[in-house]
Amino acid sequence: MAALAIQHLSKSFGSAKIIDDLSLEVADGEFCVLLGPSGCGKTTLLRIIAGLEDASAGTIDIGGRRVDALAPRERDVAFVFQTYALYPHLNVAENLAFSLTLHHVARAEILRRVEETARLLGLKDLLLRKPRELSGGQRQRVAVGRAIVREPKIFLFDEPLSNLDAALRAEMRLELARLHRRLGATMLYVTHDQGEALTLADKIVVLDRGHIRQIGTPSEIYHAPANVFVAGFVGNPRMNFAEGDLDNSIFSGADCRFDLSGRADAAERYVGRSLTIGIRPEDLRVAERGDAAITGAVDVIEDLGSEKFLHVRTDARDWVARVAPEQRFQSGDLVRLTAAPEKLHLFVASKRVR
Repeated sequence: MAALAIQHLSKSFGSAKIIDDLSLEVADGEFCVLLGPSGCGKTTLLRIIAGLEDASAGTIDIGGRRVDALAPRERDVAFVFQTYALYPHLNVAENLAFSLTLHHVARAEILRRVEETARLLGLKDLLLRKPRELSGGQRQRVAVGRAIVREPKIFLFDEPLSNLDAALRAEMRLELARLHRRLGATMLYVTHDQGEALTLADKIVVLDRGHIRQIGTPSEIYHAPANVFVAGFVGNPRMNFAEGDLDNSIFSGADCRFDLSGRADAAERYVGRSLTIGIRPEDLRVAERGDAAITGAVDVIEDLGSEKFLHVRTDARDWVARVAPEQRFQSGDLVRLTAAPEKLHLFVASKRVR
C-alpha cells in the first residue's frame, strides 16, 4: 500500500476548466471519499490518477514516486468502474485472474490469489459461473475482487454501487467497510451519495466545480460545515437556510427570529453583520411554550416509520423539521418552531462561524 500526494492539479477540456489547482494528500491505508454533485470533477480526478486522462498541470505521487508521466499499467493502481466491466465469455475465476495472466504471473500464484480473493468476498461457490448467471451484487463483488487480486498500491472506486438497488447498496457499503478494515488498503472512492461517504470514509473531500470546499472526517463535514455549499450538500433532508441581520444578539430574517445572546462569538464578533443561518431538520423542534423562532403552517408530512419530517410553510420559505414519529400533525396545522442557539450554523462570506 502507499500514500497519495497530488499537487496543484488542473484539467481543462478546451475552455472549460474541470479541475482548478487542486492539492490533496491521502495517507497510507486511508479510505478517502471524493464527494460532490455531478460535474464537479471527481471522476475526472480519479481518471487522471489512474492515467486514463492527462492532467493539464500538476503532479501526482504514489508511494513517494512521481507517476503522472507513467502509463496506466506502470502506476500500480486498480480501478473499479461504475459499470462492472466484466468479460461476459469468462467465468468468475477467469475474470479474477485476467489481469494477472496479462502480466505473466506464475500459475500457482494466480491460483493462490484468486482463491484468497474468492474466500474474502464470498465468491468460492461462484467461480465457475459466467457474469450473466450472477446478481448485480455478485457482479459488483467480482469487479471488486478483480481489483483486489492485483494487490495494487491504491484502489480507485468510481461510484461502484450506483447501479444497485437501495437494499444492495446498503449491503455493499458494509461489505466495502469490512473489506477496507481487513486489507488496510489505501482507497480513493468517488460518489455523490452522502450516505456512502459518511458510512465509509476516514476522510471526506467535498468538491464543487473543480475546487475542494472542505476536507474533514465525516463528523466534521456534517457537524461543522465550512461554508454554505458543504452545509447544503451534506444532509438529508438538506439544511434549512435563512438570510438576515444580527443586531444586539438577535438574528432577524424575513420569517424567523433567533436569540443568540448565549453565543459569545455572535455577540462579540458579528453584531451588525448580514448573515446566513443554517439549521438541520433534526435541530428544529416544535415549541411547547415561550417565544417561537418560526411560525408557519404544516404543508407536507413525510412519515417514514422510524422518523417523521414536517414541511412547514411560511410566507418566505419551506422549513423542514424532524419530529418524533408518535407526534400527530395534519396538513394546515399551525406550528411554532425553535432551535437551541448552539445548534445554529452561522455563515459570513462563505465562512462558518464557530
